[in-house]
Amino acid sequence: MTQRLDGKALAHKLQAQLATDVTNYSGQWHRPPGLAVVMVGDDPASAAYVRNKERACGQVGIVSFGSQLPSNTSQKTVGELIDQLNQDERVDGILIQLPLPNHLDAAALLNRIAPEKDVDGLHPENMGRLMRGEPGLRSCTPAGIMAVLQEYDIDPAGQRAIVLGRSILVGKPMALMLLEANATVTIAHSRTANIPELCRQADILVAAVGRPKMINADWVKPGATIIDVGINRIQDAESGKSRLVGDVDFDTVEPMAGAITPVPGGIGPMTVTMLLHNTILSYRKRFNG
Repeated sequence: MTQRLDGKALAHKLQAQLATDVTNYSGQWHRPPGLAVVMVGDDPASAAYVRNKERACGQVGIVSFGSQLPSNTSQKTVGELIDQLNQDERVDGILIQLPLPNHLDAAALLNRIAPEKDVDGLHPENMGRLMRGEPGLRSCTPAGIMAVLQEYDIDPAGQRAIVLGRSILVGKPMALMLLEANATVTIAHSRTANIPELCRQADILVAAVGRPKMINADWVKPGATIIDVGINRIQDAESGKSRLVGDVDFDTVEPMAGAITPVPGGIGPMTVTMLLHNTILSYRKRFNG
């Protein structure tokens, strides 16, 4: 039978351990870890994500410093706020909620975050450490995927891994982490020829393209591990209500797969968990070196 990879259950398990760690460290170092989340504008999806992150922080004992700025906030103002947070001794991690309004240069703002507080793992220094195989803060979603594979004893070593998507958030760091774990990795994207045929060769298939139910059973090698990163909201034709689906057509692919992550309840909770993990890791490094 196909094994469902329960990211939600693993997230609860890991967050319980993180809460214990925070309790122990807070007593030792006389303050809890702190995470600053910067949001510009009033995008409803972004606001929901920020609320989820703040709630998760509260559950493990991390203090959340939220900054919600108007959508017309200037590049200079956001940059100055980041500078202040870089200097704030209460703040161990800084997260800029993406996407930003079009008039803002997201790359420049992300690069302005101090590397040791870059809990999204997107600063060039942290990306460079990943490229070199050195310790550092790792991108949250790919790190969450690697934690799921480890939890379910799925060893990428020697396996053919296909990553669909080449974003700096998921696709590129995911490929590097799988390569570091000794998989043979191919990145596919919108310009790749014969994507279904390529996917059928994958022992591990990671879908991160943002297209609802794009991957169907014809794309999947029997027994493959399917990791669905997509979070797409669609309208149900029968009920008229909206629901979340992934990039994978779960109902048709699950019988073919050896293991698969559901949406929701798969990788999403692990992304938030790795954000908490990175914040606490940064906090520990500040006191322990």
